[in-house]
Amino acid sequence: MPAFALTIFTGAFLLFQVQPLIGKYILPWFGGGPGVWTTCMLFFQLLLLGGYAYAHFLSKHLRPRTQVIVHLVLLGAALVSLPITPGDHWKPTPSENPAWQILALLAANLGLPYLVLSATGPLMQEWFRRSVPGASPYRLYALSNVGSLLALVSYPFYFETNFTRLAQARFWSWGLVAYALFAAVCAWRVWRLPAATSEIAAPPAGGGAPATPPTFFQRLLWVLLPACASVLLLAITNKICQDVAVIPFLWVLPLALYLLTFIISFDSPRWYARFWWMLLLGGTVVAACYALFQGADLAIVRQVVIFSALLFVGGMVCHGELYHLKPDPRHLTSFYLMISAGGALGGLFVALVAPAVFDNFYEFHLSVALLVGLLLALLWRGAGDFSPRRWQILTVVAGLGLLAGLDRGLDYAATWAVQKQWISYGALARYWTSTYVFKLHWPLWLLAAIVVAGIAVRRRGRSGALNWHRLACGSIATAWCGLVVVLAWQIQEADGGALVRSRNFYGVLAVLEYERENSSSHYYALQHGRITHGIQFADPERSRMITSYFGSRSGLGLAFNHFPRVEGRRIGLLGLGVGTIAAYAKRGDYLRIYEIDPAVKTIAEKPFRYLANSEAKIEVAMGDGRLSMENEPPQNLDFLIMDAFTSDAVPVHLLTKEAFAIYGRHLKPDGVILVNISNRYLNLRPVIENAAREFDYPVHHIECEDGSDDDDDGGAWWLYGNTWMVLSKNTGFMARHALRSVASPPAKPNDIPLWTDDYSSMFRVLQ
Repeated sequence: MPAFALTIFTGAFLLFQVQPLIGKYILPWFGGGPGVWTTCMLFFQLLLLGGYAYAHFLSKHLRPRTQVIVHLVLLGAALVSLPITPGDHWKPTPSENPAWQILALLAANLGLPYLVLSATGPLMQEWFRRSVPGASPYRLYALSNVGSLLALVSYPFYFETNFTRLAQARFWSWGLVAYALFAAVCAWRVWRLPAATSEIAAPPAGGGAPATPPTFFQRLLWVLLPACASVLLLAITNKICQDVAVIPFLWVLPLALYLLTFIISFDSPRWYARFWWMLLLGGTVVAACYALFQGADLAIVRQVVIFSALLFVGGMVCHGELYHLKPDPRHLTSFYLMISAGGALGGLFVALVAPAVFDNFYEFHLSVALLVGLLLALLWRGAGDFSPRRWQILTVVAGLGLLAGLDRGLDYAATWAVQKQWISYGALARYWTSTYVFKLHWPLWLLAAIVVAGIAVRRRGRSGALNWHRLACGSIATAWCGLVVVLAWQIQEADGGALVRSRNFYGVLAVLEYERENSSSHYYALQHGRITHGIQFADPERSRMITSYFGSRSGLGLAFNHFPRVEGRRIGLLGLGVGTIAAYAKRGDYLRIYEIDPAVKTIAEKPFRYLANSEAKIEVAMGDGRLSMENEPPQNLDFLIMDAFTSDAVPVHLLTKEAFAIYGRHLKPDGVILVNISNRYLNLRPVIENAAREFDYPVHHIECEDGSDDDDDGGAWWLYGNTWMVLSKNTGFMARHALRSVASPPAKPNDIPLWTDDYSSMFRVLQ
């Protein structure tokens, strides 16, 4: 037992330790967006499926000694393929869908070691079953997930902060060598088994009757439950990362919760009690719907807590039900194969299918509806699972939730109708007055509804008692239909009548149109995720106005208006947006824009017209800005502007020491670096100040509130609050009164380490 436990634990630790490590290696090459991690997760799930299929084939079609030979040969080949670090020749060229490039890179550098490690759990459990007849192997699966969880938790808190990426990769390689030695010990034990237990299909422990094969419905749930959990995991990870930053900690948190549900569920059946977890699921689903409607107005910490709670409870429901559906150990490898197939299907759906089918992140809504629907199907088949009292409680809770949702939904619908000018405010007041009695006494209405429904479904028998099982399932089914309506409504509200909406590897873009009836106020707004990335007036006269985060009193506006050179300026811009900064470029200027998302370029050309209106020479270089600049000769720029965001998340690789070294190579000696650090969740000022100190740049921190009160922009609603960092070795420029008078007082020395490609920590810059 110790040898098998140590092998399984070590394999699981290495399996999940390499995930954030390899993701951190390739993240800067592909734009630093959530799509990079989603694609990595798809690769890991596909290889996990491959490993489980390999283990299933070995155990079902080969004798134990043949299994030993094949696995040791494959393990030796994996050792020969080390190291796993990708070379620079894998750095990408611009393409429409980088997902295939990422999958190819991972397969070439990590494929064989990961495949071998993926087979560890089911194969070692099968070998253990043969070596120790009568002992249950399922607790080893929980141990496997403990190793996985420890790897995930230790990475951001220990390995990432104390070792370079190269050192981490070396430690991982030595760990694979140790794993190979442990696996060889287990293989030796299987090799020594007597002939009677070395048949392809080992006899049942104790000589009992053959195990009953799983039913079709059981096998279907083996796929659907993990698929639902996988979609929920990736959808929530996407949601968190796009709003904060794509960093290992925010990858690890959802994945760790997901694994924790596996550990708890497969440790013992006592941890999952369907009744209580159902009630928790109802509460977290309601909270998640509330968070969806609140959107960016809800504090990020509350969002993370709500969505993490939903992931944990939803994972417990999926994996707890899986454990209760587990087969006889003789079907163990097929059980794990189906689980991994479900996880891989979920990953395929989120990484490849959803971006092609949906124009927003609707897979989250779909996973929530599917989860509740699967649980409802299990409840319908489990009439004897609960006592009548518990069926009664479920009926009441479902009814309460339905009526409360209906009450809130009617209010939302009435208010929405007023906003759409379908009804007047007077009609809205009459609606609220007429429904006051209903709202005040809705518990009594609920009781009456339960009695009426109970009579309608009365199951006549000797006792004439109510069939509370059917009544509960009917109430939950009705509540589920209400949930689907609410989710569909939120999708409709999020769509907002977008003029243009697109989704690709880099996220979701939407162009919204406002004030169409008023020609002087008619404007377009670009949203990436939930954050506005620029606006422009539709009127030709006003379309040249500078808007959003780039007004004349912003750090960027002040820098342009007070820079000594006014003609023939060379400007570099990381992040196109709607092209507002092109309004600052004059005839004779050269503007080079670096943009990774082809959809952004299309939208900036139409309906937005900043690029078309500009008289400067403009070139757009497609691809990751940092990677493009790394491969270019010096551009001799007067200004280099960093304005790249994914929704409200900042690509970390654009703020590291290595990134600023590249910026400096393209900047004139008296040039200016401008960094937009406007962000509701992160205080990036100390990060930029550390980089400025490292390269001897004087720096100004300039904040500007919504609108502006100078002569040009007096009280303008179209100017947003913003924060810019201005860095330059041009002492005359930096000493200008216009900049010094609005710059924040010098900051106190901070204890935040300099960010590098090997080290960055979001914990200490959260605000």
